[in-house]
Amino acid sequence: MPNRLLNIKDGHNFRDLGGYQTEDGRTVKWRQLLRTGSLANLSDKDLNTLAQIPVTVDIDLRGQAEVQQMPDRVPESATYYHLPVFAEDETDASHSNEEIAKRMQDPGNGYRHMLTVYSRMVIIPSAKKAFRQLFDRLLANSDGATIFHCTAGKDRTGMAAFLVLSALGVPRETILKDYLLSNEVTADFREGWLAQMKATMPQTPATDTLINNRRDLASVNADYLGTAITAIDDQYGDIQHYLRDYLGLSDDEQQQLRERYLE
Repeated sequence: MPNRLLNIKDGHNFRDLGGYQTEDGRTVKWRQLLRTGSLANLSDKDLNTLAQIPVTVDIDLRGQAEVQQMPDRVPESATYYHLPVFAEDETDASHSNEEIAKRMQDPGNGYRHMLTVYSRMVIIPSAKKAFRQLFDRLLANSDGATIFHCTAGKDRTGMAAFLVLSALGVPRETILKDYLLSNEVTADFREGWLAQMKATMPQTPATDTLINNRRDLASVNADYLGTAITAIDDQYGDIQHYLRDYLGLSDDEQQQLRERYLE
């Protein structure tokens, strides 16, 4: 069985969605659907690893400023598509420490901010357009793997993975486990980064509050995705109605996706 975590040295949270069982007993194909963090710092060796798969579509879910600051290094095998979920990054994955600190002085601000981010991803026009075009690109990619990513590979990417796996018929419990896997595979990087940040700041209760808020921003939480799911269920009844009635993904298109990405 292939490794779920890809052998990428200069990137974080590069994962394969293959191997997940669907409710009707089929399995997501390996090395066809890849969810990742930023491609901006990939080495030539990393790019070769992706080209050997081969990755043929690279979908960038970041905002315009993020793309300009840290453009993707795209495998030579792939075509690049920019499909911004937000016009500007609302997840704080790309914002400066100074920008974030101003808004993260009160306990719980990080957690509450992420709940707002996820509730917005369900309804705002830019997210609707991005996720619909993501499905278009998946339907059009008849050969090779698709990467879809944001900066940290956990929020915009996590929402995209939820929608794609739901369309393929993967059970909700499995999707949630995949979503939460971001915490595990980025733990060393995240906690090292937070420890370094704390060591450079005055040791006060306000510092602890800021670090805890930053941890909430840099992690995933079942409550975050749950907020989006609750909004979907409240407004559309369930995820299938959301995919069909809101994103315009027809039953025929869902069947095509399953024929393409399941075995």
